Amino acid sequence: MAVKTLKSTQFLPISMEVAWNFFSSPRNLNEITPEDMTFNITSEIPEKMYEGLIIIYKVAPMFNIPLTWVTEITHISENHYFIDEQRKGPYRLWHHEHHFETVEGGVLMTDILHYDVGKGPFGRIASWLLVDKRVKDIFEFREQKLRELFGDSV
Repeated sequence: MAVKTLKSTQFLPISMEVAWNFFSSPRNLNEITPEDMTFNITSEIPEKMYEGLIIIYKVAPMFNIPLTWVTEITHISENHYFIDEQRKGPYRLWHHEHHFETVEGGVLMTDILHYDVGKGPFGRIASWLLVDKRVKDIFEFREQKLRELFGDSV
């Protein structure tokens, strides 16, 4: 298994309450996902996530090829962190931690993503050629979108 890790940290000049309310609502996922991924939640979702929540999406991460992606919210500590894990989709492993810390002037948000494309040598090549860059681009898009929504300084 060739597990990759991507870590991203971003300061948001907002209160913990605003940050948690935004990120704990699955309805906001579409807003921080690149449009070219044609991201669409197909399952019923509540206003706020809870441990055990299954979210089903249709998404086209590459070459406009639609995939069904199923994730589960596996852990939540309100105002501290939540974790989503893929149950069905394009990855052998997808474990995404979202951490929130109150700091002077706002919230420090840290994402830690562990992922593995799988599929043996073909998967390693695909990861190296395509997937790693795409995952990085998605996180960069989200960072920029969050700056537009919330600003980046006090």
